[in-house]
Amino acid sequence: MYGDFRVLALIPARGGSKSVPKKNIKPLFGKPLIGWSIESSLGSKYIDRSIVSTDSEEIAEVARSHGAEVPFLRPQEFAQDLTPDPPVFEHALLWLKKNENYEPDLIVHLRPTGPLRTSEEIDEAIEHLTADAEADSVRSVQEPAKPPYKMWKPEGEYIVPFVSDMPGMKDWHTAPRQSLPKVYETTADIGIMRARTILEKRSVIGDKVLPYLLKRPTIDIDNLFDFEIAELLFKKRFADG
Repeated sequence: MYGDFRVLALIPARGGSKSVPKKNIKPLFGKPLIGWSIESSLGSKYIDRSIVSTDSEEIAEVARSHGAEVPFLRPQEFAQDLTPDPPVFEHALLWLKKNENYEPDLIVHLRPTGPLRTSEEIDEAIEHLTADAEADSVRSVQEPAKPPYKMWKPEGEYIVPFVSDMPGMKDWHTAPRQSLPKVYETTADIGIMRARTILEKRSVIGDKVLPYLLKRPTIDIDNLFDFEIAELLFKKRFADG
């Protein structure tokens, strides 16, 4: 609990990874990838329950062995390659209400592919969201290495700037980054939303989104090279104490 808020962590981990088979349980720095998300969830001061939503019995067994709950297996219709987040979260909330009469107020979305988050960061993000009654959600973000103003898109045989107009500025795609508007990109580390954002707005983001700016490097694991980068980042973290 955080004040009067019931807080549920939901860790979605389907079994059908294409880029790296069994990615969610592949070892990373001494534990399966999903174990890092479970560990940071269990270490939170505010999270009441840590649930893994998966369609895989194998992932469910690994998740339980690391302390997470797996009260249901996710139906295949919500575990396809192109399944978006909202129906996965809506399924979990409706199942918990129907079968356990449990209705959380806040849902902490922890993607296994963002293993570098800490329990302290989760708690800070929860505090950030609850301090703003108008906010629908909070998302972890970072400044991108390349902002969209420097990106291009194909147009016939040529390429044109991705951002088509910058009033008062010419050739903005070659301008120093410091002279361009600040932008953020979301990361896989933390997403927190109110239950009503999911159930009423059918969204895991909503309309009013608060940023939680990361103060460290991060990675969104998608391939084997990402695993190598994450391994190095973990080694540096623990070497630095």
